[in-house]
Amino acid sequence: QVQLVESGGGLVQAGGSLRLSCAASGRTFSSYGMGWFRQAPGKEREFVAGISWSGTITEYADSVRGRFTISRDNAKSTGYLQMNSLKPEDTAVYYCAAHPGTWSIRVHEYDYWGQGTQVTVSS
Repeated sequence: QVQLVESGGGLVQAGGSLRLSCAASGRTFSSYGMGWFRQAPGKEREFVAGISWSGTITEYADSVRGRFTISRDNAKSTGYLQMNSLKPEDTAVYYCAAHPGTWSIRVHEYDYWGQGTQVTVSS
């Protein structure tokens, strides 16, 4: 079992920044790939960014590429999502998830999920 707890969400004006954290406990976090997803009201959960267990391979959704940066610190069993130049359309609940392989854009391929943290971007 891996327990994931997100933090760092909040209310920010358009153009601002937030840094989300995902603290892991339980089984070895470093053996899992990690993904960040988001879900806006009335919409499906969507892939935002993914990172391999080593941190050497990353990928981003087109909508956030160049603005968001995913990273991880395996020594601290923590993952991060740095979000810059935020837009109102980034408003959503953000979730981190642990993948048994590298990472995936597919929700159903993840084994463990956090409870989510709300990000609200005002215009």
